[in-house]
Order: sequence, then C-alpha cells, then structure tokens
Amino acid sequence: MLVSDFDYKLPPELIAQAPLPRRDQSRLLVLHRDGRREHRRFTDLPEYLKGETVYLNDSRVLRARIYLIRSTGGKVAALLVRRLGDRKWHALLDASGRLQAGERLWIADPNNPQHSVHSKGKPLSVQLSSKEEDHWTLDFDEEPDLKQLGKPPLPPYIKRPADWGDDTRYQTVFAAKEGSIAAPTAGLHFTPEILAKLNTRKVTLHVGLGTFKPVKAEKVEDHKMHAEYYELAEPPQGKVVAVGTTTCRTLETWARTGQLSGWTDLFITPGFEFKVVKSLVTNFHVPKSTLLMLVCALAGRERILDAYAEAVREKYRFFSYGDAMLIL
Repeated sequence: MLVSDFDYKLPPELIAQAPLPRRDQSRLLVLHRDGRREHRRFTDLPEYLKGETVYLNDSRVLRARIYLIRSTGGKVAALLVRRLGDRKWHALLDASGRLQAGERLWIADPNNPQHSVHSKGKPLSVQLSSKEEDHWTLDFDEEPDLKQLGKPPLPPYIKRPADWGDDTRYQTVFAAKEGSIAAPTAGLHFTPEILAKLNTRKVTLHVGLGTFKPVKAEKVEDHKMHAEYYELAEPPQGKVVAVGTTTCRTLETWARTGQLSGWTDLFITPGFEFKVVKSLVTNFHVPKSTLLMLVCALAGRERILDAYAEAVREKYRFFSYGDAMLIL
C-alpha cells in the first residue's frame, strides 16, 4: 500500500486551534458499517452504546514542552519524549541552527523565556550527548521539574502558544497515570455526566512517538512504529468499544500477546484482523498518518475517506481539539 492512498484535502481553517467552551458540545459523525452517516452531538453518544463495554485510555499528559537557550542566545524548543533514567531524557529539538553533540544549553524560564532558570545559585543546564535518528539524548544537571518548567505539548498544527487553559483542556477528565507526550484526544470530549451513562473500563497507553510520528516512507509497510508502554488491569471480555486509537492498539496488542503490560509497536493498517475492538470513538486524523490508517483498517479506506470528505463539506473541526467520529 502507498502512504499517498491515505491522503485527503483539508482546508487549513478547519483545523481546530482551541477547544470548544464545553467538552461535550463537539459534533459527532456516526458512521455505520453499511455506509450510513448521521450528524449528531457528542452528548448523543450514550444512545449508541447501551450495554456496551467502553474502554478509555487513562494516561495523563506530561508538561513535556520546555525551552532552552543556546550560548549564542538562540532559542531551542524541546519535546521530552521518554525518560531514560536519572536526569536523562530522549527529546525532539527544534532549533534555527545546527545543533552539535556535546553542546550545553540552559533551561529557559517558561514565564520569562529570555532568562534561564536558576537552582542553588546557578543556572540549570542540559548537555546534548548524542543523536539517534530524529531525537537527541539530553543530560540534565538535575531532574527537570516539568510541572514548573514545562508547558502542555500542543501539536505543531495548533499555531498558538500553550496557555493556562490547555493545562485542563488538553487532558481528559479521567486522566490518572502520568506519562504521555500527547493527549489521547478521543477522550477529550467526555464529561463526568457522559461517563456516568456508560459502562467503562480503563487501560493505559503512554502516548509517544509511535502514535504521532509522521510517516515519511512511500510504502506503508516501510514505516517503523516506535514502541509505547501499555497496561491493562484485566483481560477484556468479548468485543468492545475503544475510545481512541491508543486504546484500540492496547486491546489488540493484548489479544495477540496475552500480556497485560509491556511495550507495543503494533501497526494497524487495512487487512488487519480485529480480535477485540468492535467499535471506535475517534477524532478526525492528520492525512497520511498511522492513526488514519488504523480507522481505515476498521471501517474501510473508501468509506472513511468518503466520511472525511463529507465532514469537510459540513465544516467539522479537525484534529486534537476538533470534533469526533463514532464507527459502529
């Protein structure tokens, strides 16, 4: 399969730049297996899931975006993607100039990015020790306190700085176990009132590069998924409803390995046999992404792309802070 088979045209103005005032006021496109489509509100979701077991990803998003200052005064945006050990992290770095292994940078004050953060009377620094593929290994002077130094890691298609509202809204109301560097966004629409009407269970998958890394290969089978940590409290019973692609991958990983915890690099594309997941609550995904490939595997590529085209015509809001889809 070609990655270009999962492309579609999206007007930039349909990419949601901020959440709605209320989580549950998102629109909901209901896609039936026979191709029928309904346009509803997310508050209508419980009507479709009576008696179903609904699985949610309870991973909590880290304040994983920090800013660094070079010796030249240049700024570097860092996304901490995985903790490797004491004071050591993998990170994606965005800088205007070429970075060098061995280079030392200073941690910027998130509230005053022109100045560095001090600890014990000296500025906190980090050294770039090595680069592997597209991410760096960072060695910190001391373990970074992300609650104080970091900001919510909004995706790059949101063209504004993260603000105080994102601390709450780029987090599900049921988030519990800290460890993700991006929100499991299908869960952002849920409120306590909607959850009270559903039979829910929790899984955990800490969202990392595996979920959101862009596909750069021409052929789907040439893309390599990064592994992400998952865990389930107990095996699922029968066919279930998954909220989000991360929940879906967690459940289908268990179905293939029998392991209630571990690391998964499961890549779900058309032709995949779903053993656990019957239905999916999901957002509208980035063109040519692994997430779009997964929903195409569940409902069929043409059916999904036709539904996306209709969502564009109906001016649905797309991506992380956008509207939702229910695939039955």
